[in-house]
Amino acid sequence: MGENWARLAERRRDTLGDVLLALAVLAFAVPAILTGRSFSLMPVPETVRLAVASAAAAAMLVRRRTPWPLVTGTAACALFAGQLVPLTLAAYSLTAERGGRRRLGAVAALAVAYVVVDRVSPYTDHAPLLAVIWAAALVCLPALVGHWVWCYRAMIRELRERARADQEHVAALERRRIARELHDTVTHAVTVMVLNAGLIQDTDDLGEIRKLARAIEDKGVRALTELRELLTALRSSDLPPSAESVEGIPRLVEESRATGLRVALHYEVPEETLSREAGHTCYRVVQEGLNNVRKHAPGTDVQVVCEARGDTLDVSVVNGGGGGGGRAAPARVPAHEGSGYGLTGLSERVALQGGRLTYGSTADGGFALRASIPYRPTGGPAR
Repeated sequence: MGENWARLAERRRDTLGDVLLALAVLAFAVPAILTGRSFSLMPVPETVRLAVASAAAAAMLVRRRTPWPLVTGTAACALFAGQLVPLTLAAYSLTAERGGRRRLGAVAALAVAYVVVDRVSPYTDHAPLLAVIWAAALVCLPALVGHWVWCYRAMIRELRERARADQEHVAALERRRIARELHDTVTHAVTVMVLNAGLIQDTDDLGEIRKLARAIEDKGVRALTELRELLTALRSSDLPPSAESVEGIPRLVEESRATGLRVALHYEVPEETLSREAGHTCYRVVQEGLNNVRKHAPGTDVQVVCEARGDTLDVSVVNGGGGGGGRAAPARVPAHEGSGYGLTGLSERVALQGGRLTYGSTADGGFALRASIPYRPTGGPAR
């Protein structure tokens, strides 16, 4: 709505400017014609002079659409009514609307018309050099000013378009950030809850049922807490207080084992020297990898590796291609190909930390999710 009102106000302002220019042409030409202080290169009646002046004024109203009525109308007003001021207005209007480089010929024609009229006018001193100087000052200089105005307007338009593009880009990044955070917060909790609910249906042990129901309740409460903190944290760029770091990875593995996954963990991370952002990214990589295994390969063996090598944190979640024996999680979660939002958001999250995420099928038909995340030890110098 605001942009529409701005465009409407701009159009009204342009229309008002055109009307004022047309009135200025009439104000200079009509009194001079009616008082006999006008002349013509050819003997024409006064009505023709008034018609020519009116045509030059009308050309001001269409100067933004096409330049040629403005050039011919003001030149005719100068030649047949002896009025030179419309030439000045026309020179400025030509270059202010469409730039000076494309209108050099038209400006030169107006300057020639000015010199010719000044030379034969009975109201001038008939000095050739002075006529050229006046033509340069009253035709070429306004055209140059008009070109500067056109360049300024073009620069303003470019800056506005660039600012609008930057705003759209920032808004898109923020939408992707929100989608990434919501996906990582909700998907894991809901997946675990669905799988636990499926296990409840497959067991008659009252103690096991209570244990699984308690796990569902705990996971739901934690998800609600994370969502509330997420909505608060989205107002800033900080991580919410409940954001998990690498110390939450063993708990993720235990939750996965409770739902029937066979998960092996290799964990060697100096937690006390790891930055919070890098630790949270590592946690999200393992969380997304285990979620994908639950949905697409619940009966396979999974290897989770999280270890620090130099200043890089290597994280991987790899599952085999065969189902194997043992207790497998029931396929309660729809086994579809997925939207791809999780891996896309995870790639963006890792990239924000300066790392690299790779994923794809393994030689034995399984799937591997790997990330290399550079981290700065807490309290150490920034790299």
